[in-house]
Amino acid sequence: MNRRSSLASRPITLRSLLTKLGLFFCACLMIVSCSASQPGAQRGAKPGDYGRITLGTTANISTIDPADAYTSFEGMLLYNLSDRLYTYKLGTRELVPQLAMSLPKVSADGLTYTIPLRQGVVFHDGTPFDAAAMAFSLERFMKNGGSPSFLLSDAIDQVKASAPYELTIKLKKPFAAFPALLAFSGACAVSPKAYTIKEGEFKPKEVVGTGPYKLVAFNVDRLRLEPFEQYWGGKPSNAGIDVQIFSSPANLYNAFRTGAVDLATQSLAIEQIRNLKDSVAQKHWQIIEQAGSGIDYLTLNLNSPPLDQKAVRQAIAALVDRSLLQSRIFEQQVDPLYSLIPATLPEHVPTFKTQYGDRNIDKAKELLQKAGFSAQNPLKVELWYRSNLTNDQLSVVTLKALAKKTMGGMLELQLNGVESVTAYNNLDKGVYPMMLLDWTPDYIDADSYLQPFVDCTKGDAKNGCSDGQSVLQGSFYYSDRANQLLAQSRQEQNPMQRQKLFAELQAIVAEDVPFIPLWQSKDFLFAQQDILGASLEATQKIPFWKLQRSTASYPPT
Repeated sequence: MNRRSSLASRPITLRSLLTKLGLFFCACLMIVSCSASQPGAQRGAKPGDYGRITLGTTANISTIDPADAYTSFEGMLLYNLSDRLYTYKLGTRELVPQLAMSLPKVSADGLTYTIPLRQGVVFHDGTPFDAAAMAFSLERFMKNGGSPSFLLSDAIDQVKASAPYELTIKLKKPFAAFPALLAFSGACAVSPKAYTIKEGEFKPKEVVGTGPYKLVAFNVDRLRLEPFEQYWGGKPSNAGIDVQIFSSPANLYNAFRTGAVDLATQSLAIEQIRNLKDSVAQKHWQIIEQAGSGIDYLTLNLNSPPLDQKAVRQAIAALVDRSLLQSRIFEQQVDPLYSLIPATLPEHVPTFKTQYGDRNIDKAKELLQKAGFSAQNPLKVELWYRSNLTNDQLSVVTLKALAKKTMGGMLELQLNGVESVTAYNNLDKGVYPMMLLDWTPDYIDADSYLQPFVDCTKGDAKNGCSDGQSVLQGSFYYSDRANQLLAQSRQEQNPMQRQKLFAELQAIVAEDVPFIPLWQSKDFLFAQQDILGASLEATQKIPFWKLQRSTASYPPT
């Protein structure tokens, strides 16, 4: 007899029916109660996996070979999979030793760095770490020719193991920010037994480093990291990390809202971030917000009339309204920026705010009149933007509308869009009179926000720059004084003296206006309520080893 026919043959009384319904509702209440106290269970954790954390992202991970990886999220993975000579103290921008034992000893000429190394460290494959292994790692980074290889190869003349646990690096020329560069994610230690030094040879799905986690699986949409039991720095607070890669911000957003992932970062759309922030007040989840290292700016081609006139460039700088962009386009998810150096660095001086302010229409009109423009003879300037970036398009449309509304017909911005790859391929050819661009530095130092913009290795005041960083930026800016100050700042080891040099450099940029800083990015990390230890560092990295699930979310044993 089957179950259905057996039940059907029994008589059903009113009392027995009510009793069964009462038991059913009690069971439902118990299930709901247990589920509410077990967020981890809601996210579909498998038995034995409750200590693992799932991080969702839309980031494109094409390689995690330290010698070739060059995106922000790839750098975040390397941050957790291997160690560098130097890193940043958690929660600060203070550079501290990691595989090094102390900050380097620098020779009097600023060229030779001697670094004592930590002992008792092993790689994920069991190979001992020493000076020879660190020298190998840096040599491979430079010689295999990956995307970021120039960062070290342009600076380093020679690296060698001067003792079993002492590294000596000789530079091509003085570079005071060099220790900060050694904190770059790809400048990490890799096992000499797992890699070779050969141009073009990479292992995009492997990392054999010294970090708190080892990579055990790299799939199209998922990476699995396990704690490294022999890590010298202590055991992570979780049983491992799963990185779930989503095809779109919408999918990531829905996965986080429904509890399918524990954390979400890089990248959600502006309206999605707004919605999640609004829900924070209802205690649905946590939000970690950090001033980013990225900046957005206008680059002005000084070889393109009428932008070859300083007064014209200054007028455009006076017109810009950063608060308008911040509120109308980004819903407060960026910060106004008044220098190429972000406000989060101590060297920042808001020179553009002092000299021009925001929407200083009277000053803008006065400068245009000085340059010979009027309502009858308006200034017409092409403003280019990357057409594949929605926020860029909205920003330039807003700037154009601002000029039309406030300048009385004296200024017309003519908008043109071009895809990002094409834009960057043509920047150094002088194709674009003015373009909206963004910049994220490779290392945290004021130098990384000025040298890549204003440095010129060949040029003169009359003809501008013909070779150098300002050419690559599309501005063709040349300033002999700026070049002198950059050279001095790279030789100067005294932080206070460097700060004075950077202050003068920022004043020069505000006066000459080869660039107009607009906004500084913000980074966001969203975490479910039961996740502890979630943080975004000043480097936009997430220390995976701090993450853990609240014990209240574990299933009963």
